[in-house]
Amino acid sequence: MTSKKTGYLLGAVAGAGVMAAAVAGAGMRLPSAHAEMAPGGLIKASTAPIFAPPPGAPMSFADIFDRVSPAVVSINVTSRVEAGALSRIPGLPFGIIPRGPQGGPGGGQDDDDGPGAGDQGGRTDRGQPRLPTQQSSGSGFFISADGYIVTNNHVVENAETIKVVLKDETELDAEVVGRDEATDLAVIRVKNRRGPFPYVNFENAGKPRVGDWVITVGNPFGLGGTATAGIVSAYGRDIGETFVDYIQIDAPINRGNSGGPTFDVYGRVIGVNTAIFSPSGGSVGIGFAIPSEVAEAVTKQLISGGKIERGYIGATIQNFTAEMAEAQGLGDQKGAIVSDLSPGGPSQRAGMQVGDVVVAVNGVIVKSSSDLTRQVARVRAGEMLHLDVIRDGKRRTVDIRSGTRPSERELAANDNSGRGGSGGGAPGGAAAPRAPVLGMSLSPLDDGARNRLNLPAEVRGALVDSVDQASDAGAKGLRRGDVITLANGRPIAGATDFAAVVDAARKAGRSSVVVGVYRAGRTAFLPIKVSG
Repeated sequence: MTSKKTGYLLGAVAGAGVMAAAVAGAGMRLPSAHAEMAPGGLIKASTAPIFAPPPGAPMSFADIFDRVSPAVVSINVTSRVEAGALSRIPGLPFGIIPRGPQGGPGGGQDDDDGPGAGDQGGRTDRGQPRLPTQQSSGSGFFISADGYIVTNNHVVENAETIKVVLKDETELDAEVVGRDEATDLAVIRVKNRRGPFPYVNFENAGKPRVGDWVITVGNPFGLGGTATAGIVSAYGRDIGETFVDYIQIDAPINRGNSGGPTFDVYGRVIGVNTAIFSPSGGSVGIGFAIPSEVAEAVTKQLISGGKIERGYIGATIQNFTAEMAEAQGLGDQKGAIVSDLSPGGPSQRAGMQVGDVVVAVNGVIVKSSSDLTRQVARVRAGEMLHLDVIRDGKRRTVDIRSGTRPSERELAANDNSGRGGSGGGAPGGAAAPRAPVLGMSLSPLDDGARNRLNLPAEVRGALVDSVDQASDAGAKGLRRGDVITLANGRPIAGATDFAAVVDAARKAGRSSVVVGVYRAGRTAFLPIKVSG
C-alpha cells in the first residue's frame, strides 16, 4: 500500500514538473489552458494570458548530473565508539548513516565478537577494554585529479578505516589528510592515488542569487549517487557555529548527504552540505551548506599543512544585547561583552577586563560575539590586534598580541572543567537577613562562603542567598549560590553596592541593569529589569 501510494504521488509530481519545464523552455507568453464556466453550464476555454517562467530555468538537471556526479563519492567509515558516547542517549550527527554488517543501511553496530572491523569487545594488546565499532556513511567529492576529496569532519572523525565508493561502484581505501573541527570540514585522499579522477571546482565569484536553482548530489541513507534539486533560500544563516555563515538550501537533504556538494546550474560547487533543520529527525526541506569560499580556503590549508591555525585572545565573550546597551545608556550600541579571561592569556596580559564591551577590531566594527571571534581568528599568532572597547561608559583601545587558538576539543574541555567549584551549591551556615534587591537577597562573599563553595581566590562579588522566583532575576535563571560580580560595569561586594547601582539606573530612567553572574567556573552577563 505504502509503496504504491508513494509511486502515484511521485508520478503526479513528475508529470507536473515536466509540464512546467516545457513552459519554461518555451520562455514566452502562452494562452491559458484552464477552463471557465459559460452561461448555461457549458465549458469554454479561457483565452486569458499566463506568463511562463523566465528563460534560464532548466528543462532538466540531467546534463548537470551527468557532468558532475562522477566526482561525487560515497564514504563508508568504520570507527571506534568513544567511551564517553556509550553513556549518552543514542544519536548520530546529521549526515552519518549507520550501516549493517553487510554494508547496507540499518543495523548500526556489528555483533560479531571476532577480530576486525566488527570487533565489539575483548581487550587491546595493552590489556585495555576494546571499544565497540560502528559503521557509518556520508558523502564527499573530488577536488583534484590526484585524489583529494572534501567531506565533513564529523563523517571521518575517529575513523579507523575509510572506504570511498565511486559512481561506477569501484571501492578505494582512503586516509585523512587533515580535519578542521571548527568548520566541520575535512580532506581525505585515496591511498593508491591512481587516476586521474574526475573532479569539480569551487565557485567563489558568481555565486547564485537567492531564488536560483541548485542541485545537491550525495549518499542519503546509504543509497549513493542521489540527486535532489531546489533553490538558494538565504545567505548568512547563523545556526550556532562560530566560523561559518551558512547558505540555506531549499532542497531535500537527508542523513548521509553530509559532506556532499551543492552545485549551481553550471556544475560548480557553491557549498558543502553540513546540517539540516529537522524537528522530526528527517528532512523538512531546509538544509545548510558551508559556502564555497570558506570550504576552499580551509581545504587548501589542510592540503598544504594538515592543520588550521587561528588567532586567539583568551577571552570568553557573549553578545552585547540591545537590552544591555539600554541598561548602560549606550543607545543601540552593538558588540561583544567580555565575560571571562583565561589566566595568563593574551587579553589578561594586555589589561582587558571582565565587563569590557568590544565594539571594533583594527577599525572594523564588531556586531556580535561571533563577529569578534571570526575577526580575531583571521589573524596569525603574534600579530597585534587593536580592540576598541567601552569601559565605564568611556571608549578606549586595548592592544593585544594574538596567540594561537586551541582546538575546539581543548576549548570544550576547558569550558566543562571550569576553574572553580560548582558555584551553584547552597552555602552552609545561617546568613544574616538582607533586604532583597530586585528579588535577590545578597550577602558579602566572605572566606567561609568561598571555602564552602570552593571558589577561586580571584572571584570577588556578592553571594546570592535566595531568589524570588516571581522576579525577573528568577525568570532569568539566577539561583542560590550564584555570585554577582559586576553590575553595569561596577564591582559588587554586597547588597549595598548592588542597591546603589539599581537606584542609579532607576534615576537615569533605565529599565535594566547588566549583571555579571559567576557560576560553575564561568561568568555570564544578564540584563535584569529594575522596573516594578
